[in-house]
Amino acid sequence: MPQYRYSAVGPDGSSVKGVVEGFSAAAVENELLLNGHAGIKVRERKGLSQIEVTKQKVPKTEIMHFSRQLAAFIRTGIPINEAIRIVSDGVVNKRFKAILIEVEEQLQAGVPFAAAISRHAEVFPSYYVSILRSAEMTGQLDTVLEQLSLYVERDLEARSKVKSALTYPAVIMVMSVVTMLVMVLFVLPRFVDFFEELDSELPLPTRMLLGFASFMGSWWWLLGLIFISIVAVFVISGRTEQGLYVRHKAFLGIPLIGTIIEYSVVERFCRVIGAMMKAGVPLPDAMASATESANNKVFERGLITAREQMIQGDGIAGPVAATGLFPLAAVQMIRVGEETGTLDEQVESAAEFYARELEYKLKKLTTLFEPAVILFMGFVVGFVAVALISAMYGVLQGQDFE
Repeated sequence: MPQYRYSAVGPDGSSVKGVVEGFSAAAVENELLLNGHAGIKVRERKGLSQIEVTKQKVPKTEIMHFSRQLAAFIRTGIPINEAIRIVSDGVVNKRFKAILIEVEEQLQAGVPFAAAISRHAEVFPSYYVSILRSAEMTGQLDTVLEQLSLYVERDLEARSKVKSALTYPAVIMVMSVVTMLVMVLFVLPRFVDFFEELDSELPLPTRMLLGFASFMGSWWWLLGLIFISIVAVFVISGRTEQGLYVRHKAFLGIPLIGTIIEYSVVERFCRVIGAMMKAGVPLPDAMASATESANNKVFERGLITAREQMIQGDGIAGPVAATGLFPLAAVQMIRVGEETGTLDEQVESAAEFYARELEYKLKKLTTLFEPAVILFMGFVVGFVAVALISAMYGVLQGQDFE
């Protein structure tokens, strides 16, 4: 049985610390509460062999299946704690399984479902918890869980389309770079030795090509070091707020790529707002969760300002338009929904519209990228072929080139 360290305020008001055994952190916390303790903090005491360098990730597919199965069980009349126990028995992901077991223990201790889920904000998004909290108050938990599963499924489909559309161009680019490196580092040096033995004047394209090959052969380590440094800066910058903002700002400025990112964020923002409003979540709370789900620091900063203006009474369409980040069509849909009282319907329509536009832009990107890479590789291969063939032809003919 695992051991847990705890700190708390005892029944007599004094601070207490200790180590106890328990099935989970929630079970230890419940036991301490029953003994009159307060302000409890519990964490597992792990041996050196148990320390995890990185926590196991919980894929969104797990959350989707969990929501769908739980909705079905609740609809058939199975108590929620028993339903969660049944779902957890079939979960393969160890971390998610442990989370569900802890949630079940919290429910048995009288903690509301949404509150138990909110303890795991690193797995369940804020919009998910807010929607569940509203569903518990309205008694529509099964319906809302089904809606959440559909939303997560649509979000996964959108992300999958983006990844699949970018995978093919990325593979072509990587193979192109590998092909060039093989030619420069292994094929061309053989020609350098060959031409040096002939001791003849070479054409300008050939001299340029062999000079490039010689440079790569001598300074490959420096180029590798520069590449590693760029990757390191990219990774480190992603761990700071300002670094992420600069990176996201730069990506938004890239033609076509920036539009794809913009449409992706707008689609996700509108879908979260629509789902939360339909579940009865107040608009300021829905706005906060949708802002967090944007996953883009540029949009997050703009939407935080827009939310503050909205709370001050400026509505939602005006502040969103003032960010300068949303397309005109999206702003118009939001304005119409705000004026007619159908904001939830309008933002869902906007989400569907931009989901289709996103798919079109992804197809366009793939269509443009493939011939561009082929033309680039054709130019490189053609230049190499002309440089080598013209030099060999001149040597064989016994001619000198100026």
